[in-house]
Amino acid sequence: MHILQPKHSKLNEKETSELLSNLNVSKAQLPKILLSDPALPEGCDVGDVIKIERKEGDKTIVFFRVVV
Repeated sequence: MHILQPKHSKLNEKETSELLSNLNVSKAQLPKILLSDPALPEGCDVGDVIKIERKEGDKTIVFFRVVV
């Protein structure tokens, strides 16, 4: 992982279900990320939800993507 690359981490099933219920969305409504993306952590499969943490100054901004 490069120092300028945001941190990508795979959510487990419990974290995924909590996220989807809190946001009141389905996996199909989340933005997509390709399985071939080099930033994905090891062991990702289609349908997994990825948490992306980007630091901007002293704040951390969090994004979620589903692997397609």
